[in-house]
Amino acid sequence: MAWSASKIFMAFVEDCFENTSANDLDSDTHKAALYDNDITPDQTVATANTIYNAGQWTSAGNEVFDGAEWAVGGVALSGVTSGFASNVYTFDASNTVSTGTSATLANVYGCLVYDDTTADHGICYNYFGGTNSVTDGTFTIIWHASGIFTLTL
Repeated sequence: MAWSASKIFMAFVEDCFENTSANDLDSDTHKAALYDNDITPDQTVATANTIYNAGQWTSAGNEVFDGAEWAVGGVALSGVTSGFASNVYTFDASNTVSTGTSATLANVYGCLVYDDTTADHGICYNYFGGTNSVTDGTFTIIWHASGIFTLTL
């Protein structure tokens, strides 16, 4: 089984509630790293298995990148917002765009959003609904209108 949904890692939520990893969604640096269909994301793994460049989230073999345009390790999120209104917490950012206009990326199925400030802990993974690619162009992740993720309390 490969990609099938977008999910928040349960370990991320637990780590936040227990303050074990000191994630700060307002001010830390967050990145989106791209992945192919050779992985099976799992929402219920331990923190150690959500970390960028560990387990299935390794850059060797599973990560999709273009050296100059979408680097190994991903692209930093910009315009990050984090807030709570009407019993809903929302984490969002501006659409994430390759750093140039000549990216060549193939077989992109989803991304890992992780906190680059706190030991690369995974926050969530986002499935793009199937294979995506670009040849000598701009690759853009267009985040959902409701945000990268929401939690309803």
